[in-house]
Amino acid sequence: MFKDDDVNRYNTKSLKYDFKKDKNKPDDVLPMWVADMDFRCPDEVIDDMKKRLDHGILGYTKNDLEYFNVVSDWFKKNFKIDLKPEWLVITPGVVFALATAVKVLTKVDDCVLINNPVYYPFTEVIRDNKRKVISSDLVLVDNHYEIDFEDLEKKIVDYNVKLYLLCSPHNPVGRVWKRCELDRIVDICKRHDVYIVSDEIHSDFVWEYEHTNILKYEEYADHLILCTAPTKTFNLAGLQISNIFIPNEELRKNFQNEVWNTGYSLVNVMGLVACMSAYEKGYTWLDELKLYLRENIEFVDNFLKSNLKRIKLVKPEGTYLLWLDFRELNLNNEEIDNILLNKAKIWLDNGDMFGDLGKGYMRMNIALPRVKLEYAMKMLKDAFKDY
Repeated sequence: MFKDDDVNRYNTKSLKYDFKKDKNKPDDVLPMWVADMDFRCPDEVIDDMKKRLDHGILGYTKNDLEYFNVVSDWFKKNFKIDLKPEWLVITPGVVFALATAVKVLTKVDDCVLINNPVYYPFTEVIRDNKRKVISSDLVLVDNHYEIDFEDLEKKIVDYNVKLYLLCSPHNPVGRVWKRCELDRIVDICKRHDVYIVSDEIHSDFVWEYEHTNILKYEEYADHLILCTAPTKTFNLAGLQISNIFIPNEELRKNFQNEVWNTGYSLVNVMGLVACMSAYEKGYTWLDELKLYLRENIEFVDNFLKSNLKRIKLVKPEGTYLLWLDFRELNLNNEEIDNILLNKAKIWLDNGDMFGDLGKGYMRMNIALPRVKLEYAMKMLKDAFKDY
C-alpha cells in the first residue's frame, strides 16, 4: 500500500537533501529539484531485500532467465510488447546507456540529434564524448510543446545525423508522444538511416494518451535501442539498475563490449532483487501513487491559476516533473532562482540547465507529501506576490 508519510531523509547520504552546501544552496531550502521521490518504495520490495540480506552473502551476482521473465511480463502487460531475453543488456543507469550508445553508434565530431529543452545529460553525454549536439527545438504552441517535423528532417540531412536521442515521455516538458507523432519520427529516421535511442524511464507515469514503446516499430527494430529502468517508478535510483533492450545482434554485441570496456560486468544484487520484486508485486502501490501524483499536479495547477496567474504550468501529459513558465515576470533565471532560494526557500531545477529554451522556466518535482507541496506553494506565493 502506498503511504505519503513525511520521511526524514537528512543524514542518509541523500543527494537531494544532504548536499546543499556542496551545490551552494541555503541549508533551509526544501529540495524539489532532482527526479527522486520522497516516498518509501513498496513494503513488498523492502521485505524482499531484507530476505536477501538475511541470507548474509552478497557476492558476485548475475541476471538470469527468471529475471528477464519478470521484466518482460511487466512490459507485455503495461505496453503490449514482446521482448526477447537475448536483447537485454543491464547497465547501472539510463544515462550510462545513452553515453554508451553515443560511443558505439557515432565517431568523434559526428552530430547527434536531440529535442531541446531536454534532460541536460542528453547534451552532456554527447559533448563529453566529443560529438556535436544538434537540436531540433520543440515548439511551444498554446502552452503545449510540439515537434517541428520539417526542421527535424532538415537537421538530419544538413548535419548527416545518424543518431537521435529521444526522450519519451519528454523530460522536462512532460509531453507523451502520440502514436502519430512517433510514426513520423520513425518514418523520417527510416528514410535517412538514423538510429533511435529512446529513454523511456518515465513511461510508467502517463496522464494523457497512452505511452507507445519504441519497440512497437518492429519493422525498424534493427535501428532501435530501448532504455528502461524501475528506478523512477519505484524510487530505487540508488540501486543502479537499468534494463536496455537492443534487438540488433551486432549492435547489441558492440554495445555490450563498450559496457565491458568501462570495467562494468556484473550487476548490483540488490538492484536485481528490487527490480523483480517491484515488477511482480508493485502494481497496487503504483496505482495508488499515480492517483496521488495526479492530485498533486492538479493542486499546483489550481493554486497557480488562483494565486499566481503570471506563473504558468505547462500541463504535463506524463512524468512527475512540472515545467513552470515564469517569463511574464520579466526576470532572468538568476533572479528567479535567487527569489526561489532566498525568499520562497524552495530549490527547483533552473530551466537554463535544459538549454536556451529553458530561459524563464523552472522544473519542479512534485513527488513529495502533500503537506510539503502545500507549504512550498504558499512560500512561492509569498515570495512572488510583489512581482
